Amino acid sequence: MLGRMLGLAAVVAAVSVGMAGIASRTASIGNAGVAADAGKDDTNGNWTTAKRRHGWSSAPAAARGGSGEVRIGRAGDSHFYADADVDGANIRMMVDSGASIVALTRRDAEAIGIDVDRLPVAGMANTAGGAVPMRPVMLDSVEVDGIEVRGVQAAVVDADMGVSLLGQSFLSRLDAVNIEGDTMTLR
Repeated sequence: MLGRMLGLAAVVAAVSVGMAGIASRTASIGNAGVAADAGKDDTNGNWTTAKRRHGWSSAPAAARGGSGEVRIGRAGDSHFYADADVDGANIRMMVDSGASIVALTRRDAEAIGIDVDRLPVAGMANTAGGAVPMRPVMLDSVEVDGIEVRGVQAAVVDADMGVSLLGQSFLSRLDAVNIEGDTMTLR
């Protein structure tokens, strides 16, 4: 278990570094949409509180904490997991604010219908198990309990990380991500 967690941490670090250019381009595109909200108060520029043009859509009231919130409880391993609808497929993902982009396992990418072998390799991720290829992909839609973001940068990581990661290419486009005790709130 420790080896798997170390491998996952190495993949997160490699994806964060290796795909930083893609994430920065995504942030630039997302910030262009924020200009429409220039008259509104956004004093600190922090991604967790900044106004964004991408909001949430409707979802059943039971899935929400009220007024457009989704609450996720902490799992027994101290992480937060979300059941995300990614391009029409339900995928269990670990919420990882340290990952620059959404990182998909090969298995999850193939479940979405992505032909992983046809994607170009854009770099290597160094993991505890060795170097593995990273393949960039643009996801049409990622949705968590009614909160939907379109045009999400991601990478398929050919490693046995066990779970896909819901990273900053999704999280930074929300209005807020907060953790209080054992509850993560997305808005």
